[in-house]
Amino acid sequence: MTETPRKTRILLADDHALVRRGVRLILDNEPDLTVVAEAGDGAEAIEMARADRPDLAILDIAMPRLTGLQAARELSRLQPELRILMLTMYDNEQYFFEALKSGASGYVLKSVADRDLVEACRAAMRDEPFLYPGAVTALIRNYLDRVRQGDSIPDSALTPREEEILKLVAEGHTSKEIAGMLLISVKTVERHRANLLQKLGLRDRLELTRYAIRAGLIEP
Repeated sequence: MTETPRKTRILLADDHALVRRGVRLILDNEPDLTVVAEAGDGAEAIEMARADRPDLAILDIAMPRLTGLQAARELSRLQPELRILMLTMYDNEQYFFEALKSGASGYVLKSVADRDLVEACRAAMRDEPFLYPGAVTALIRNYLDRVRQGDSIPDSALTPREEEILKLVAEGHTSKEIAGMLLISVKTVERHRANLLQKLGLRDRLELTRYAIRAGLIEP
């Protein structure tokens, strides 16, 4: 007998009951997604997240008491493993960048939620960002503006030695093997590895590997 895959448990927060009902219909219609809690504002969303321990929180940006952005910041602090998506009617660059800063991994416009939301949920659970096309444009424009204004965009946040160790970790070598290759102690390798995680804001070897692929240190 094949085992039923575990559904992604979702907390949905929006101050309009009608919007929540529509979004819930979209999500509950999917075999791998289920809404387990609903909240009408940011403060209630935090309480619900504490009580129900969902896998994913979908937060409207504009809510009473606490906004979705404020709730996202608090939830990121309280439950770092919780994935967060922002749901909004605003195609607004400032909100978009604030959402990323607050810990959200995706930004979905209500106007196209029926098309984008399910894919955004799945991307968030794969630990991948979800950006609608306008957001990608905003990111590129922001980067180019910074370059034009002469803001420093470092070539790399890592030292050559850290890059070397990151590459070897991403290739699957153990700390002992890396120590042997680089003629340094295992303790030094572990220290470099801990520094890498802290400096890049990553959690584990899998995230280090993804970073190494994005940085062009190894091929996917």
